[in-house]
Amino acid sequence: MGSKSAQKAARASGRRQERNKSLRSQVKTDIAKAEKLISEGDLKAAQVAVATAVSALDKAAEKKIFHGNNAARRKSRLLKKLNMAPAKPKAESKPKAEPKAKAESKTKAASEAKKAA
Repeated sequence: MGSKSAQKAARASGRRQERNKSLRSQVKTDIAKAEKLISEGDLKAAQVAVATAVSALDKAAEKKIFHGNNAARRKSRLLKKLNMAPAKPKAESKPKAEPKAKAESKTKAASEAKKAA
């Protein structure tokens, strides 16, 4: 079963794990929100979301929830995406050919075939 100190350490570890899980999840959510806003092209809101995510990453690194280098890497990648976003013009989708035209021509051909028969 283990010594008393090992049992106590296991309980403390479990408590830390539960506390860290929610903070780690919140950081990931903040990053995902910022990346979504960047991809949508809403740069004003994205800047606010990136600032929130960077702050959350810093706090998590300070509390040893993320390793310092891991937090720095995530911040760097997020800021790089934000800085590259205005450089890319948003691609506009070309309208596809309407499927109704094909459907109408098929129905006309079918009705003409019935008349001929």
